[in-house]
Amino acid sequence: MAGFGTDLSVLPGLSATGADLIDLRPRRRPVRGPVEPGVPEAVDLATITGRENLAQALILRLITPRGALAGLGHAAYGSRLHELIGRNKSDALRLLCRAHVLEAVAQEPRILPKALAVVFDPLQETPASFVFRLDVQPREDADPLSLFLEAAL
Repeated sequence: MAGFGTDLSVLPGLSATGADLIDLRPRRRPVRGPVEPGVPEAVDLATITGRENLAQALILRLITPRGALAGLGHAAYGSRLHELIGRNKSDALRLLCRAHVLEAVAQEPRILPKALAVVFDPLQETPASFVFRLDVQPREDADPLSLFLEAAL
């Protein structure tokens, strides 16, 4: 699992309606190594590793508008899901949503190039959202990774 890396934990809570719940806040941990007098603990940010890190990376890639990081040298990072906002829900739009998801996750080097499945769940959807399960195969893990997501229109 070492190939999945470590990153700051920013999910759950990072959404259009829940950014105030973002898990990017200091946490206390015991100090390791030499300790200054009167300093029994340090402040650190929460991190995430393993499959959870990969899941978070995929979600962040999907919710970041493609091109938003161009100024940082990552013009292709992100997805085009934001282009669906404000459009009328239809079967054609569902196919476009699927295409945008597949295009975005194909850029993630820690998974095999082709997603295993994008399965929509119309019974869980609202008139202004698509609900789907995304199954991908991590390169360094025998077990597939499944994400259950909702894309607001």
